[in-house]
Parts: sequence; C-alpha cells; structure tokens
Amino acid sequence: MKQREISREQDVVIKTSLVTIVWNVILSIVKLVMGLIGRSSALVSDAAHSLSDVFSTIAVIIGARLSGVAADHDHPYGHEKFEAIASLFLAIILILTALGIGYGGLMSVFNHLSGTHVIERPLPIALAGAGLSIVVKEAMYQYTVIRANQVKSTSMKADAWHHRSDALSSFGSLIGIGGAMLGVVILDPIAAFIIALIILRVAFKIMSHTIDQIVDKAPDDETAKQVISVIEAVRGVIGIDEIRMRMHVEKMYVDLEIAVDPSLSLKEAHAIAEQVHHDVESHFPDVKHCAVHVNPGPGQ
Repeated sequence: MKQREISREQDVVIKTSLVTIVWNVILSIVKLVMGLIGRSSALVSDAAHSLSDVFSTIAVIIGARLSGVAADHDHPYGHEKFEAIASLFLAIILILTALGIGYGGLMSVFNHLSGTHVIERPLPIALAGAGLSIVVKEAMYQYTVIRANQVKSTSMKADAWHHRSDALSSFGSLIGIGGAMLGVVILDPIAAFIIALIILRVAFKIMSHTIDQIVDKAPDDETAKQVISVIEAVRGVIGIDEIRMRMHVEKMYVDLEIAVDPSLSLKEAHAIAEQVHHDVESHFPDVKHCAVHVNPGPGQ
C-alpha cells in the first residue's frame, strides 16, 4: 500500500514539474523578446531568472525519481532523503539568485549615483511584460504549492517558492520600469535589492526545514503527545519505558519500549506489541514504521 502511495506521489511531482517547465520556457522567451524591444535590462534579467527555474525544476524531477526507488540492500530505509537533498539544492539556487539580484541592484544604484551608467527609459511593452510575468508566476506558485501539499513534497514546495521569488522579481521590475518611465530610474535597483532580501529569507527558511529532515529531527511536541496518548490507550500497556521519534523527510519513525505484565505469556505480550504497532500506524498515516520492544513491568 505504501509503495503505491509513493509511486503516486512521484507521478504527481513529475507531471507538475513538467507543466511548470513548459510554462517557464514560454515565459522566458516572451519576457526576453519584450525586454529587448522595450529597452528594459530589468526585464531581460528577469527572463534569465525565469530560465533558471527550469534547471531547478529538473532537480525536483531527479529528486522525485530517486526518492521513489524502493529500499534495497545498501539503503534499507529507502531513498526518500534524496528529495530533501533536492530541496537543499533548490534553497542554494534561491540564495544565489537573491545574491545576484541584490548585487546587481546595489551596483546599479552606485553606478547611477556616480554617473558612470545611464539607465534608458523603457517602453510600455516592457511594463506589460513585467505585469504578465507576475500573473503567470503567481499562478505557477499556487498550482505547484497546492500539488506539493497534496503529496507532502518538500522539494516541490521549495520549487513553488522559486516561482514566487520570480513573481517578486517581476514585481520589482514592474516598479522599476514604471518608475523609469516616469523618470525615477533609481527605483528599479532599489526594488531589486529589497526583493533579494525577501528571497533570502524564504531560502533560509527552506534550508532550515530541509536540514531538519536530513538530520532526523524529532516531530513537534503536539504530535509526540498524540502518539504517546495512542500507545497508552492500548489495553495491556502498563507504561512506556522509552520512546524515540524522528522525521524521515515527511515520514516518521517511532521506536519504543513498552512495559507489560511480566506474568503474561510470550504470545500475549507479542499481541500487545502488535496492537501498539497497528494503532500507531493506523492513527498516524505519516508514520512509516513503528518498532515496539516489550519489557516486563512491575510484578502484579
């Protein structure tokens, strides 16, 4: 059952990613043409940013392919962490994108103030190109994040934010182009720098979440309390001697030791452990495996 679920998730990730790749290629070409015709370096740079999304989405597809591979001798716990690695790669791309936008914005400000660079007033077609980009990229963000939430894909969520970073970049271009058309040409690089800071914040948030998945961080306290409550409700469980929970990308492993009546037979004690195992995995679909060890409790 769980292998079919993984295959379905993989299929959703790949199909969604292919749709966004097609739209990114089309949008990049349109923005490049409109930027060249409209004499807008901001829109031309924005077109390059959209094209970079294609490579990041390809990374998502590769991550989905690798994470969907069944467990084998060398990887007995499966390959799901490849998706987290893909998310980390996307976070790095976002950081590099933000640094590039921010650096370009600062240099434009300095060059403008020093008089070493004159920014031409763009034409209205460039403004239309930036507006079109905002609409398309925000639609791509909404589409991708909805699909990512459906299958709980961290790499797709990261890629969705890459689309939104492009929408924010286009919004900066819109302000800059509009300002330049009105004569306030310095608005373009200032807006670009502010957008770079926003993208950096998102990138570090994604990176922090991804690192937690890679290092097997414990689930949140509320989830842990709910798991313990389900275990304690099983008839025959005297107490919980030890419990450890860890996140495995978007799945969870539970390892615990329960105490039972020492006078029970091995078969009876095993039945209690099986019930705990069943109840935990039934109540929490995100639990990939619950391992139960039985200890003799205090004598009755």
